Parts: sequence; structure tokens; C-alpha cells
Amino acid sequence: MESIALVVIAVGFLAYGLISGRLQNSVVTAPIAFAGLGLLIGQGGLQLAEFRIDHGMIHLLAEITLVMVLFSDAARIDLVLLRRDHNLPIRMLAVGMPLTIVLGTAAALLILPGFSFWEAALLAAILAPTDAALGQTVVSSPIVPVRIRQALNVESGLNDGVALPVILLFASFASAAQDAQAASDWLTFGLKQVTLGPLAGAAVGIVGAKLIDRAAARSWMTESFEGLGVLAVAALAYLSADLIGGNGFIAAFVAGLCFGNTVKGECKFLFEFAETEGQFLTLVTFLIFGASMLPMLGGHIDWPMVLYAVLSLTVIRMLPVALSLAGAGLNISTIAFLGWFGPRGLASILFALLILDQSEILRREEALLITILTVAISTVAHGVSAAPAARAYASAAEKMGPCEETRPVEEMPVRIRMD
Repeated sequence: MESIALVVIAVGFLAYGLISGRLQNSVVTAPIAFAGLGLLIGQGGLQLAEFRIDHGMIHLLAEITLVMVLFSDAARIDLVLLRRDHNLPIRMLAVGMPLTIVLGTAAALLILPGFSFWEAALLAAILAPTDAALGQTVVSSPIVPVRIRQALNVESGLNDGVALPVILLFASFASAAQDAQAASDWLTFGLKQVTLGPLAGAAVGIVGAKLIDRAAARSWMTESFEGLGVLAVAALAYLSADLIGGNGFIAAFVAGLCFGNTVKGECKFLFEFAETEGQFLTLVTFLIFGASMLPMLGGHIDWPMVLYAVLSLTVIRMLPVALSLAGAGLNISTIAFLGWFGPRGLASILFALLILDQSEILRREEALLITILTVAISTVAHGVSAAPAARAYASAAEKMGPCEETRPVEEMPVRIRMD
């Protein structure tokens, strides 16, 4: 990378940081800004730097980012609170997400020519997870009822990890369908990935939490090294799973879930990581998305792809959410609000980079382009609509009086504050 590009990137981080307070609750979100910066300096703009999507460093950065996001997302979810207070995200995950994948698969088979069943299912699963950071105002604004913003926050924290085993199995099935001779190898590989990964993650997460707890209680471990210890646990989960043939990303998610619900105290060091290093990795990912992935859309997009991307963000998301929340006693405006704010972002980008690249499927390039297009539309549409929609919904919620929406719940931390 040219030095001038590094200078521009550094100036971009500094400039956004200097005015981040003024941009708070505006339509210019951090993902929009950094995707735009990437597009400006990349092959689609000034060509100050060459970001190739198949470059080893980009894949390494994507792997590190995905491991840390999966681990930290899972670690901030308190399972006791989830069962006690947060039935809405449980409904959206247990009912809404499978319906989203089913509806997305059906839509792909109808709209996208040439897609096999498993390729359509894989695309639908890659686009199923949501990224609350793209509409950060919605999950962090105090004017939105706590129960509603926490429903989106918790759903976003869990659905990437929940979707991952499904994505891996669909990728294995799609690859097996292309190579009959190696079909049994692909299926065995997929099953090992989704079974050995969770086992490695659970063991590392529980043991790591107990070791850190014990060391901290005896003042053997400084606070700064508590944070480094957590990073080591996440990395160890990933590497351990890889050594025994499991999937490291699933292991990182399960390790985070076990770690966060085993370790004592508030995990302050973990949340501080999400506010600094985690935010940096996320913004760099969006910068790379703008520099190396958005230019791929030029001249390669057709109307079926556009239609599928739009449907993925609307009907394919909103109808399953409405069905999953039937009987919950929510106002129709609340169901529409929860349905609309299912942005596609970081997880879909990383899954597309790391899963599609390793899969032997015929429609890999088309699936990648549709994922890029969907995330691009979502980044703008959800980023621009977040603040005004939050204000409009908050105003409507004030008129509801005592209701299901305003029922008190205990909050869980958000992943990253992008405002």
C-alpha cells in the first residue's frame, strides 16, 4: 500500500474522530463514512491503494475481526437475563431467523437464474444475520423504549453465531452437490466443523474464565493483562478447534458465550475492548469493503440481483419478524420498527469473504456480488433512517402508555458505539 494511502486513512480516522460528537444521531454514520473513504482511495476512486479481495492480508484481517466479533458479541449476552427479560429476541432468533432463511431460499430460487437449492439456501443464510451497529442510534438512544432497543441489540449479538453452523453446513452441501466423488468428504468435513468446534470453544471458554477469575482474585493478574488474557482465550478457542478439525469461528462464539456466563464481575476489560480495538477492526473492515468490494459491483449487477437485495432487507426480513412476534402483544408500529432495523453488515461481509471463498460452488461470484450489494444498500438505508426513525418511533411509543413495549427489562451492553 502506498504511503499516501496510509496518510489518507490515518487522516480519515482522525477527522471522523474530531467531529464524531457533531455527527452523533446524524445520517452520516461511521460505516457510511469509512465505506465511502475506502471507495474514494480504492480502485473505484482515486486509486491511491490497491485492495485485492483475494489478498492474504485482507483474509487474515477478516479472520481476526470475525473471531473477535463473535467472541465479544457472545460474551456480552447474559443467559440468565435473556431467559428472564428478553423473550422478544428469543422469538426473533428461534422463529424469525429460520423463517428468514426459508423465505430467502425460496426467493433466490424464484428470482436468481441458475441457483441450485443449496446455493440459494447458503446465500439466504449469509444474509440472515443482522448488524445493529449500522443503525446504532436505534440500540443506544435513550428515547427508544429499553425493551425494544434491547431486542435488536440482543438479536444482533446472537444471530451471527447462531447462523454460522447453518452457513457451514449449507456450504458443505452446496460443494458436495458440485462434486459427487468428493461428496462424502465435504459432508464429513461439515459435520466435524459444527460438532468439534463447539466442544473446543466450550472447554476453552469455561477454563479460561475460571483461570482469569482465580488469578484476578489473588491479585496475580493486572487489569491490563486481563484484557490481553481475554484476547488469548478467543484466539486459543479458534486455534484449538482448528487443530482437532472443528470450525474456529463457531468455537470463538461458543467460547465467548461460556466465558461471559462463567467469569465473575462485569467483564469491564471485554467491553472496553469492544469500544476501542473492536471498533477499529470494524471500521477497517468497512474501509476495505468500500475499497475492494464495492468496485466489484460496476457492470456486474442485474435487476434480479437488485430485486433480491431489496427483498432481503424488506419482505424477507420483516415478514418473518412479524410472524415470530405474533401474540406478543406489540403494537403494529413496533413490529414494523423491529422488522425494518435488521441491517446487514459486518457478519455478512466476513461470511462472504471467508466462507464463499472456501466453497466449491458454481454461483460463488453471484452470491458474493449480491451480498456486497445488499450490505451497501443496508449501510446507507439503515444508517440514514436510524436517527429519524428512532425519533418518530419514540414519539409514537410515548402515546402508547403502559404496554408491552415499555415493560421494564435489564439492559445488556451494546457491541460497539458507532455514534
